[in-house]
Amino acid sequence: MAANVVHRHALPTRLWHWINAVAIVVLIGSGLGISNAHPRLYWGRYGATFDHAWWQLPRFPAWLTIPAGYNLAISRRWHLFFALVLAFGLLAYMIASLLNRHFQRDLRLRRRDLTRAHLAADWRAHLALRFHDPEDPRAYNAFQKISYVLVVFLALPLVILTGLALSPAMAAAWPWLLDLFGGRQSARSLHFLAMIAIAAFTIVHLALVILAGAWNEVRSMLTGRWRVPE
Repeated sequence: MAANVVHRHALPTRLWHWINAVAIVVLIGSGLGISNAHPRLYWGRYGATFDHAWWQLPRFPAWLTIPAGYNLAISRRWHLFFALVLAFGLLAYMIASLLNRHFQRDLRLRRRDLTRAHLAADWRAHLALRFHDPEDPRAYNAFQKISYVLVVFLALPLVILTGLALSPAMAAAWPWLLDLFGGRQSARSLHFLAMIAIAAFTIVHLALVILAGAWNEVRSMLTGRWRVPE
């Protein structure tokens, strides 16, 4: 391997990345289709058309939904299938990342990562479009670590658990899920907010991939090989 090319992503990470990417796109699209059936969010156990909603959602256009047009039954089928893909994919990724020490080696947040000086230096580097440490090109910067930890250990588990709470069968089998989130409508609201967080992360992630050099970044997630920028 050339001196300026490093192996950046292990096979389990690459596989999970692409499976997760497909699952997230389908889940967001089908979820927006489901939202169009009743675009109002509530807190608590109950919510209906004439109850006070804390958020009146817009009606999402057909080009954003799956299918491209209102069909609640089909949206639910796509959503439930890819929810399983997301949940079991995350479980497999976590097991693999514990075994190959990816979490401990690459994503562990150390005290120095969170110091004001370190975060300020990383922020200035981002503004200058420098996204890697020349002395350790494989290392994740502080903002990458923080965002990945929040998504992998908070947003994704939250969207999965609230999704389980919204399933009548799972809620009947595990009624403590609804109690955990304060009722079905609270679980639905949290589910939607977690989706927004994941969607926002995805948009920022894609923007940074383009700014960092799209072909180099995509190739590293396909083959594992990443060319260190000059």
